[in-house]
Amino acid sequence: MKVKVCGMTDKENVKEVVDAGPDYLGFIFFQGSKRYVGDSRLRSFFESVPATIIRTGVFVDEDIKYVVEKAKTFNLGLIQLHGSESPDYCGAIREKGFNVVKSFGIAGMDDLERTGVYTDSCDYFLFDSKTDGYGGSGLSFRWDILSGLGFDKPFFLSGGIGPDDTGLIKALKHESLYAVDINSRFETSPGIKDAALVREFINSLNDR
Repeated sequence: MKVKVCGMTDKENVKEVVDAGPDYLGFIFFQGSKRYVGDSRLRSFFESVPATIIRTGVFVDEDIKYVVEKAKTFNLGLIQLHGSESPDYCGAIREKGFNVVKSFGIAGMDDLERTGVYTDSCDYFLFDSKTDGYGGSGLSFRWDILSGLGFDKPFFLSGGIGPDDTGLIKALKHESLYAVDINSRFETSPGIKDAALVREFINSLNDR
């Protein structure tokens, strides 16, 4: 099971979390987020991110040129679109040669059903809790509604995942569950992760 740690904002904390062994690190380019990371700090952040960990840029309804510019500048391996981006928008990013994960706020089956039109325009789905904001709420949705949903697109599970949730995640047993995305419930303050908790979670999730 892959693990993405999102909302990194501190150079030393990045080093600590890298040592915990995640597969993805998420950096938020949305200025409305309290975990927004300014461009001036990113180059020094990435000095401690090995090639085995995929750098993920999180964007919300940005101009496509801006997204592509940041992806090239910081060598992002995955583009996470967390706003109301259309299938055509997602497809345009993919056509530039980048892998795309499209995020959806989920409250019920209606929200899951609308994902179908995005199947051919992104590489992954990400299912988060439906809130007034754009992630990092610490709230979860009813993960069990995913069990009866049949689709082939690999997805990231997000939304209020905490250190003690590995058993529930394993119980989902959905063949398309590719990764989990952790954030606020592993923090000591916004943007600062408890690396020991991250390590324990990764080890437990993968029965190490």
